Amino acid sequence: MLPVTHYPVERFTLPNGLRVVLTPDSSAPVVGVAVIYDVGIRSEPEGRTGFAHLFEHLMFQGSANLEKLAHFRHVQGSGGTFNGSTHFDYTDYYETLPGNALERALFLEADRMRGPRLTEENLRNQVDVVKEEIRVNVLNRPYGGFPWLKVPPVMFDTYPNAHDGYGSFDDLEAATVADAAEFFDKYYAAGNAVLGVSGAFDVASAKALVERHFGDVPARPAPTLPDFAEPDLSAERRESYTDKLAPLPAVASAWRVPDPLKDLVGYLPYVVLAEVLTDGDASRLVERLVLRDRAVTSVGGYIGFMGEPFAVRDPTALLLQAHLPPGGDVEKVLRTIDEEADRLANDGLAEGELARTQARMVTHLLRDTDAVLGRAMQMAVLEVQRGDPGLLNDLPRLVGEVTEEQIRAAAASLTVARRATVEVIPGASS
Repeated sequence: MLPVTHYPVERFTLPNGLRVVLTPDSSAPVVGVAVIYDVGIRSEPEGRTGFAHLFEHLMFQGSANLEKLAHFRHVQGSGGTFNGSTHFDYTDYYETLPGNALERALFLEADRMRGPRLTEENLRNQVDVVKEEIRVNVLNRPYGGFPWLKVPPVMFDTYPNAHDGYGSFDDLEAATVADAAEFFDKYYAAGNAVLGVSGAFDVASAKALVERHFGDVPARPAPTLPDFAEPDLSAERRESYTDKLAPLPAVASAWRVPDPLKDLVGYLPYVVLAEVLTDGDASRLVERLVLRDRAVTSVGGYIGFMGEPFAVRDPTALLLQAHLPPGGDVEKVLRTIDEEADRLANDGLAEGELARTQARMVTHLLRDTDAVLGRAMQMAVLEVQRGDPGLLNDLPRLVGEVTEEQIRAAAASLTVARRATVEVIPGASS
C-alpha cells in the first residue's frame, strides 16, 4: 500500500482576480509563501527572447513602496530565505520564513505585484546580469544548454515551443522600459497569478492578512495564452553540433507524450516509464548501457525539458540523455534504447519492477512536498494550470495505479519516426 497525504486546502479568489491557496500545517513554526504567475518562456513575445527570465530579475529591483534590495533585507532580517525562477510555463517568486513573519512576506509580494521599479538603470543592469548568466551557464560551460535548450528547436516548429528561452543578446539589449512595462501590465495581472501559503498559521487570520495586503492590487484580467499546439512528429528529426568545450560525446532523444492537463490518465504511464528506464542501477537503461555494455558513462530520463512532470503544459516530451566515454558510439546507444523499449513493450516488466519504481517515485513526491515551501509552490502551480491544488494529495495514488499494460503501450510508442535527437560532438582536446 503506497502512502497518501491529506494536506488541507483552502481556496478563495479576491475581487481583483487573485487566486489564493492556503494549506495550514502546525508541525513546525515556519511558513512558505509562493506567488506563481502564469507566464513563462513559451509566452514571451517574438523578438523578445529571454524576456520572461529578464523580467524575473527585474522583480527583485525594488517595488511600489520599497527601494532596491529592500526585499532582500526584510526577508533575511526575518531569518528567511527567498528566490524566484523562470520555467517553460510559469514564473515563481517565493520565501520561507518563521511563522510570525507571514505578514511581512505577504506585504513584500503584494507590493511588487502592484508594480516593480522599472527604470532604465534597473533594466540595463539586469540585462547585463542575464547576459553574464548566459555566458556562465551556456556559452562558457561544457554541454551548456544541453539538452533543454538544444532539443526543443529540433523537435518543434513554432516560436513559443522552439525559441531560445535564455534569449539572444540582441533581443535582450533591444529591450526598453516601455517593453518591460507592457510585459508587466499584460502578464503580471492579479488575475494571472496564484498566491500559495503553507505552514504554521490560522486560516482565518491568514485570509484577513491576504485581503489586507492584496485586496487593493489593481484588477487586471489574465491574458489569453498563446497557442502552443503542434502536430506530433511523423519522421525522425536529428541534428548534431560541435561543443568546443565538451570533452566527450553526448546524445539526447525526445518523444512527444499525451497532454499533461487534458489527458492525465494517458500521460502518467510516460512519467512512470521514464523512471523504469533510467531510475537507479536496476533500471533498464542503466543496467544495460552503463553497467553491462559500458556504452555510456551516465543515462537519465525525465518528462519535460526542465524535468517538471506536474508543472508543464502540452506539448512536452519524454527525454532520454546519455554521456558517452571516449570513442563512444552514438548509433549503438540509440539502437540499444530502441531495443530496450521494444523488449519492454513486447515482454513486459519483471516481477516487482513496476512496484519498485512506483515506490521510489512516491517517495520523491512526498519528499518534495514535505517542506512547507515545496507544498505551497506545487499547490499554486496546480491551481494555475489545472484549477485543482488538491491533486497534490492524489498524485501518489495515481502514480501507483499505473498498470503494466499502460507502461508497455507507452514504451511501444517510442518509435524512431516520432523521435527528435540531438548529438553533441566534442570539440575539447583530450
